[in-house]
Amino acid sequence: MKGRIVLAGLAASLIGAAAWAQATLPVIELTAGFHRIEAEVAATDGSRQTGLMNRQAMLQQRGMLFVFAEENTHCMWMRNTLLPLSVAFVDAEGNIINIEDMRPQTEDNHCARRPARYALEMNAGWFAKRGIAAGSKLRGLERAPRPQ
Repeated sequence: MKGRIVLAGLAASLIGAAAWAQATLPVIELTAGFHRIEAEVAATDGSRQTGLMNRQAMLQQRGMLFVFAEENTHCMWMRNTLLPLSVAFVDAEGNIINIEDMRPQTEDNHCARRPARYALEMNAGWFAKRGIAAGSKLRGLERAPRPQ
């Protein structure tokens, strides 16, 4: 019994540490048309690799902006990601290239159709419900930290 309590305490500590680490990412405000987005910014290798893994829920106006050092046909996947997400691949000028829906806990690649500088992950269907599609523009990207 004592071992179970210790393991439960350790698990709670690790979950708390992971939540704290995620909460320390910078947050910037983006807009897509009239829609406001609070985007956590993943601009380091570590934060881009972790992304939204292990999160149980995300507010509707919240998302994660991945900032890449170079424009490329970047790809995303959903290993250890519990939430269904939609990802918009965005060029350096803020134009949405394409949007892909991603199923939780899969390793399917979802890639930009042409070189992208950013990827914005939101709850599944967020873009479609608001009429945001390829060719739409994201504003506020200049506030994003430079990639490291």
